[in-house]
Amino acid sequence: MMKVQIDGARVDVDAKFGRSGSLLDYTIEASCAGVEVHLQVDSPDNPMKVAGMLRNAEAGCYVMQTFRNPTPVTTTYQLNGAAIEAVAPPLD
Repeated sequence: MMKVQIDGARVDVDAKFGRSGSLLDYTIEASCAGVEVHLQVDSPDNPMKVAGMLRNAEAGCYVMQTFRNPTPVTTTYQLNGAAIEAVAPPLD
């Protein structure tokens, strides 16, 4: 464990989410255009030591790494115990 004294920390996160398409036409798509994180840390420790701790914290954060690296997602669906595909039915 790294020994870094943190006297205070403040974080602001701004995520830009979007949606397009139509639920009724089965064309709905959600997206995330980006995430901005601003972290302010108060510490009497050496700036390089704090910077190394911040680097490790971000590199070890599951959420940040999910955003930064393509993450495979596998989904299966069941309806009343039987497998079903999530497909759009024909439009009337």
